[in-house]
Amino acid sequence: MKKILFRKILSDCLVFFLITLFSTGVIIWVFQAVNFLDIIVEDGRNYLVYLNFSLLNFPKVISKLVPFVLFFSFIYVIGKYELKNELIIFWNFGINKIDLINFFIKFSLLIMLFQMFLTAIIVPKSQDLARSFLRASSINYLENFIKPKIFNDAVKGLTIYSNSKDEFGNLNEIYLKKGSGDNFQITFAKEGRFKQIGNNQFLELNFGETISVINDKITNFKFKKTDFNLSNFEDNTTTYKKTQEVATLDLVKCYHKLMNFDFIKIDENFEVENCRTDNIDNIIRELYKRIIIPLYIPVLILISLMLIFRSKENINYSRYRILIFLIGFSTIILSEMTIRLIDKDFIKNIKFFIIPIFLVFTLYYNYVIRFKDKKIVK
Repeated sequence: MKKILFRKILSDCLVFFLITLFSTGVIIWVFQAVNFLDIIVEDGRNYLVYLNFSLLNFPKVISKLVPFVLFFSFIYVIGKYELKNELIIFWNFGINKIDLINFFIKFSLLIMLFQMFLTAIIVPKSQDLARSFLRASSINYLENFIKPKIFNDAVKGLTIYSNSKDEFGNLNEIYLKKGSGDNFQITFAKEGRFKQIGNNQFLELNFGETISVINDKITNFKFKKTDFNLSNFEDNTTTYKKTQEVATLDLVKCYHKLMNFDFIKIDENFEVENCRTDNIDNIIRELYKRIIIPLYIPVLILISLMLIFRSKENINYSRYRILIFLIGFSTIILSEMTIRLIDKDFIKNIKFFIIPIFLVFTLYYNYVIRFKDKKIVK
């Protein structure tokens, strides 16, 4: 009977958790995907790149939601069990409250490992893969990002301005600047339009003038019609790997190398992007987010189990539920705030590493003392 009761409450918690996690994740992902429309509208990417980039950001959204949704799910289901007198069934069948706590601690460790796997392996890989679609893609719909009366610089080394644009894509009063510094080229044209020849994109310009400045020498020529080749330009999208996109093992090796540790042997030819001394704070913070923050999962579940301390018959039960929720929510905020306090000093960081472990042992010890030698606690 004990296994059946434990399986029932766990399944209720899991079902509510998964439904809430997925539905909330989809809602947030949709809002995020709308922001990613800039990939098409402003950067001129094709729809396939946008779709892949958006979908690969879904694991990151889920990983951010897991702690809060898990805590909310447990506090909701356990509270519902108490309000419907279903917890009394546990105590009447001789189940000790500490047995229920032990059962959920084991479950919380599995969720913690899942969260570590998500944040340390899946999310960095998906983020890197998403970025790779941008690196490998080109601006296929360049005309889409041109907005009238705005200086458009989605293309690296090129600024395009148009005073107006009609419904057929024709541009009027065009300004183009190529290059920077002392060497640059400025082109004015009365009208123009984009055209595709094979895999190459051109801007066909009519009735204009080009002024070139090279080593303080100015040359200019007027034209009735000319093609401005856009295929040789690169976009302004970040092409290097960000720290959050680097594999966890590579970050560990990088930190080990920068700190001159000798715990593990690293290949002398080992290289990873952003592995620089001036980026060491970001590296250790990223490792902290991936490995240490998931340790707060058991803490949150133990906090939610504080609901079994009091019965719904208690006059202050509603306030007590709100208090437990605020404690758990504050714990989530605390876990995120500690990220900003992490720096390159490993010894100073140890106190932040042990906070979740300390909280787990403190809460569990409190439960053991409270329910010690009690076979049935009503």
